Amino acid sequence: MRFIPDSLSRDQLEDIQLNGLKWTLDHAYRNSPFYRKKLKSAGVEAEDIRSLEDLKHLPFTDKEDLQQDYPFALRASSFEDIVRIHASSGTTGKRKILCYTQKDIDLWADMFARCYELAGLGRQDRVQIAVGYGLWTAGAGFQAGSERFGAITVPLGPANADMHCEMMVDLKTTVFCATASMALLMAEEIHRRKLLEKINVRKIILGAERHSDAMRKRIQELMNVDHIFDIYGLTELYGPGTGLDCELHQGIHYWADFFIFEIIDPQSLTPLPPGTKGELVVTSTCKEASPLIRYRTHDITCLFDQPCPCGLPFPRHDRILGRTDDMFTYRAVNIYPSQIDHVLSQIDGIGSEYQVHLTHREDGRDMMTLKVERSMNASENDDIHLAQKVTDDIRHKILVRCQVEIVPHGSLPRTERKSRRVFDHRS
Repeated sequence: MRFIPDSLSRDQLEDIQLNGLKWTLDHAYRNSPFYRKKLKSAGVEAEDIRSLEDLKHLPFTDKEDLQQDYPFALRASSFEDIVRIHASSGTTGKRKILCYTQKDIDLWADMFARCYELAGLGRQDRVQIAVGYGLWTAGAGFQAGSERFGAITVPLGPANADMHCEMMVDLKTTVFCATASMALLMAEEIHRRKLLEKINVRKIILGAERHSDAMRKRIQELMNVDHIFDIYGLTELYGPGTGLDCELHQGIHYWADFFIFEIIDPQSLTPLPPGTKGELVVTSTCKEASPLIRYRTHDITCLFDQPCPCGLPFPRHDRILGRTDDMFTYRAVNIYPSQIDHVLSQIDGIGSEYQVHLTHREDGRDMMTLKVERSMNASENDDIHLAQKVTDDIRHKILVRCQVEIVPHGSLPRTERKSRRVFDHRS
């Protein structure tokens, strides 16, 4: 069974998007007090939308909207039709609560099944899932998509390394789904336990966490896999599964029949052209219980205008480069962790793990200390040279001075969850 429509033209996709946009506006206006108030304030009705160009006249929705009208801010379906609740982690305030109808659940499973198909899976594949379950969307999405696709599903969640290693060996797992941090932890465990010859993992799907090229390369080397795929998604967008990179790994194909993607300047809020980095804004086309109208994800990426050489008709966006709320300011320079990722990825002898520590000196000046692991095969005799190389490259490419501490490989913490990179100790 195929899940990806392979005969859609660009014009057909745009027709689907326009019809979906009109449906979403009408549905939200009639059924959501929140959206009715917001659309009335903006003086916009569904009848005003005649083309996708009119999207820019619609008001934005942001995470604060979900928190101010907590818990059912975006609800546009009756409670009788709602069958499930998911929520964000709530690390920056109240959790973002999202509702799902049965149709939403079914469409999400179909959408996720497309990702497995795009990754080249077959029904004989064995998919071991290591992401979190519960209120968080990841585990439910990865499992439902795998079952809808028809692969053998092993829903372990973020269990301990012993259990994951045991299942990989005993069940001959072929596909491993995890955060990048969990995949790195497992890759190092497999290497340490000398299990590489006993496992059959050929593909890894990474989700829920931005990761560096160095981290990706490290995982691929240690587990000797054919492909590592990057999956995108947020709780607000059903969950993970909104798109995946194909085997060419030249951007993430997103399901443009389910979503309309825009890139805006996060300061001026004006739309940006393809190829320009900015904040991703998403409008849903068929989401019932919690529709999205120009939802600001705060994820930084860009859209690609050219078709992918793989021939898939669905458009692409770049990998997530960071988040507007991940940015920190150091000595009047705005810095994203992805910028530091990029610099470190270009330096031989450096591992994939690092931490940024921000402090105040006694004289009031900010200080940035960068703790960086040396690579597994690098010698500590090279630490002074490596530290100077990192210092120079950070200064030349990010335009700030920092102190660099090279630490032994494996000394920074590994986690089954998302890794914390920035520690701001400033008051």
